[in-house]
Amino acid sequence: MILRLLIFSAALALSTSLLATEIGEKMPDCSLIKVNDAQHFKLQKTHDKVLYVDFWASWCPPCAQSFPFMNELNRDFKAKGLQVIAINMDQSLEDTKTFLTKYPANFTVMTDINEQCAKSFDLKAMPSSYLVDRNGVIRYTHLGFRTDDTKEIRALIEQLIAEQP
Repeated sequence: MILRLLIFSAALALSTSLLATEIGEKMPDCSLIKVNDAQHFKLQKTHDKVLYVDFWASWCPPCAQSFPFMNELNRDFKAKGLQVIAINMDQSLEDTKTFLTKYPANFTVMTDINEQCAKSFDLKAMPSSYLVDRNGVIRYTHLGFRTDDTKEIRALIEQLIAEQP
């Protein structure tokens, strides 16, 4: 599992992307597939919503720790305009579904099997989270998952929800 994480991190670090994202830039448009129904989904089709976009994998222990937090975010902020989107990086859909049986998601779960979206975001760690405002601009990035950071993330979400588009 650790070797897999190191290989994934090294591959991402070595890849150079002209589409790398930073705070203040527009979110890349990614084509994803919904895990539960195999429907195609365009990430930028989420107009007028604040997004919490999280890249994760079944072999990532901090990713498992983040799922209850994302369920809380969805429960507390969905009606106010937040959409939580978790983008899975597993190569095996079976691994993804096994993980989701253990750690249920009450939010949108996508898959990025060809890693196009991860490359567009210039993914550097697992998990990696991005807060995107209603205009599609990345306003905050967070690498890894630590429960100590959840209050700050919640406050940032409240701030973005309060902003006018």
